[in-house]
Amino acid sequence: MGHVGLDPFTALNIGMSNHLGMALGTYQLSVNIIIFIFVLLLDRKQIGIGTFFNMVLVGYEIQWFSAIYSAHVAEGLHIPLIIVDALVGIALFTLGTSLYMSVDLGVAPYDAIAPIIVERSKHAKYQWVRSSQDILFMIAGVLAGGISSGSVGIMTIVVAFFAGPLINFWNLHISRDLVDQINRFSHQDRKINAWVTGLVHAGKYGAILTRSAYRHTSFVQQHMSGYTDAEIREMIHRTRNSLRRNAMVRHAIDRRYDSLLMEAGRRNIKVR
Repeated sequence: MGHVGLDPFTALNIGMSNHLGMALGTYQLSVNIIIFIFVLLLDRKQIGIGTFFNMVLVGYEIQWFSAIYSAHVAEGLHIPLIIVDALVGIALFTLGTSLYMSVDLGVAPYDAIAPIIVERSKHAKYQWVRSSQDILFMIAGVLAGGISSGSVGIMTIVVAFFAGPLINFWNLHISRDLVDQINRFSHQDRKINAWVTGLVHAGKYGAILTRSAYRHTSFVQQHMSGYTDAEIREMIHRTRNSLRRNAMVRHAIDRRYDSLLMEAGRRNIKVR
């Protein structure tokens, strides 16, 4: 796109897929499967549902969206727009990598290489290992004809040297804090949902009891004279039990209501 280059892994895959006459998505999936086998043997905790989505879909997505971009956007772009386009692209690329790595749902086979090396070396820093990995793949991309095909360019060099530090920056300042905030909100949301669910159930139960009591009272009033003394005593007993159940429901609703008010007060939520 604009001949400024792609990330080193994609650049190498495009070069090799062109040499072999394969579609990018198919070739990248094949390479990912090979790397996945090594990840499976060396560090299975890097694998999750995100690993399979990334492994299978990304190559085809690049292929599809590149065709759409070329057809509708890329033609006729001026140099300043190409630069802005490239900078936004690398920012989103590294931020996206950081975010999906932070949620512990598994990483792409390529993205698992650096964390495995860091964990096994005990002393290496992620950003330097990732940069070294990207530089090696960039060199391989050049050897695979990436410069002539346009898949290797200035942005390939930028990604190779700065993707690791940028991902580390997003990890420290954005992704981990964002994940922590989501986890805390999710925990609070579950508690509120439990209160609300209990309140809804209590409300439904109360409505059923109220409707039943109303119908029962109406029927008794209309047929009072036809009841025997024993039936009147039985109806009194049932009505007393209904009153007790209603009192229990009212108590449960009051407790839920007080809990919700306390939470609203803690959050400084104004309740009308």
